[in-house]
Amino acid sequence: MATPEEAKLETFLHWLQPNGVELRGCKIKHCDSRKGFGIFSDKDVSDGILLAVPLDLAITPMRVLQDPLLGPACRSMFEEGHVDDRLLMMLLLTVERLRENSLWKPYLDMLPTTFHNPLWFSDDELQALRGTTLYRATELQKKSLISLYETKVKDLVKKLLTLDGASEIEVRYEDFLWANSVFWSRALNIPMPRSYVFPEMQEGEAQERDQVKQSENRTKEMMCTTTQGDTVWVEGLVPGIDFCNHDLKPIATWEVDGTGSTTGVPCCMYLQSAAPSPLQIDQEISISYGNKGNEELLYLYGFVIDDNTDDYLMVHYPAEALNTISFSESKSQLLEVQKAEMRCLLPKALLEQGFFPLGKQNKGESNNGKVDQVPNYSWSGQRKTPSYVNKLVFPEKFMTTLRTIAMQEDELYKVSSMLEELVGPEGGRELSDTDVQAAIWEVCGDSGAFEILVDLLRVKLMDLEEGSGTEESDLELLKKALIIDSHENNKHPRMENESEEHMAMSRNKWCSIVYRRGQKQLTRLFLKEAEHALHLSQNEQEFIVP
Repeated sequence: MATPEEAKLETFLHWLQPNGVELRGCKIKHCDSRKGFGIFSDKDVSDGILLAVPLDLAITPMRVLQDPLLGPACRSMFEEGHVDDRLLMMLLLTVERLRENSLWKPYLDMLPTTFHNPLWFSDDELQALRGTTLYRATELQKKSLISLYETKVKDLVKKLLTLDGASEIEVRYEDFLWANSVFWSRALNIPMPRSYVFPEMQEGEAQERDQVKQSENRTKEMMCTTTQGDTVWVEGLVPGIDFCNHDLKPIATWEVDGTGSTTGVPCCMYLQSAAPSPLQIDQEISISYGNKGNEELLYLYGFVIDDNTDDYLMVHYPAEALNTISFSESKSQLLEVQKAEMRCLLPKALLEQGFFPLGKQNKGESNNGKVDQVPNYSWSGQRKTPSYVNKLVFPEKFMTTLRTIAMQEDELYKVSSMLEELVGPEGGRELSDTDVQAAIWEVCGDSGAFEILVDLLRVKLMDLEEGSGTEESDLELLKKALIIDSHENNKHPRMENESEEHMAMSRNKWCSIVYRRGQKQLTRLFLKEAEHALHLSQNEQEFIVP
């Protein structure tokens, strides 16, 4: 007797065939309860094309508007500004999940019913994120989604279900949360041929038809993320392709064939083997979701990578704190002229250029964490370029923000005088952001900015360690971890062996601790860089004696 997963898969495969999907060198099968379904090698194909899916099958905003039942109502909502393109797709997913006779049912039944991103965490699992940027982001997103559901989505879904004569169906927040998670974990930014999105008018079509087509095209243009030449980028879900799981060393990529010259299937997305040699039978076919840190991986997809080389730390100066500093109004004006950035991302790779490199970057490896090019420092020759400048790992734009915030009264006066002199008595020149940055550097140097940066990183480390201990404490927890699936009860057989050396925890909690430990590690390392830079900036003679 077939398992539930096998039955779903058989129905899905029967659905794919009449919709033009071609599984040429692969098959879809169930991996496990956490990963769900995946794509695996089935046979060798000479051209390396494993799978082809017509773009007509993709769930895009345009596809929602073309739906014979939901399209007219959704178009009205979109054009009146009640929903955006992403919410359109989430509405479709929510409605089709609730409709008993949905044409999308074979596909939707293949999707997970629950997810492992923090929006689905239990209270205990969420507490493991306390002190991290992701904890705050999850709390805010929960409130935002609940508010959006209560004020807009619930009534819109009921309205759309009524069109199908299904007004009695109960609509729950969990259905919308599910649709939101499906979209964010599976949507791709698809480079569609312009001719596919905006088909040419045929000769002899009535003027009225032409006007309707022009209106439709204006609506479509609003749904495109970007346009580049003959390519229009549109977000959407592609059934089949979206069952590929992530790997740091992917063996396939997805591409779009606009003409059919590569696959024989015009306007399709296809899966192309990137392996240097033929794939082994039953080898899982993975793709890359991009160079993402654990914060983004956990937030979107519900998994992390231990010792992730693409990890990063976010540091920000609280905007509300600007109101409490001295001369806040004058400094705010200077920050505005500079187009100041109040936060920065610090990729782990930046540390390779710093005072204390980790030594893990391979020779010839591209450095995605390259720091900003440093500016020409002095316009008068009074301030010397610091000897440590090529070792700084902190983005220059963020440093200029901190220099501005750190200014003392006498420094602010000097900067103002220099800028007034530059503008001239008649105010004939408009100040640029570069002018302001150069003047502030000339007067202030680096030490004040590094003092603030050190304080920010120390506070961040304290927040991360409060309630969960140090990085070493997290490492001990991970060493003891006996991972169980979240849905399993407390009678998991491995728990019988639990002792002081072992601790049972859900996969979600384990992921949270891995991410949290990585954030503590990065904060400690970047704090070390900032403290050393502060020490050098204070001890180094920054002025030439006139």
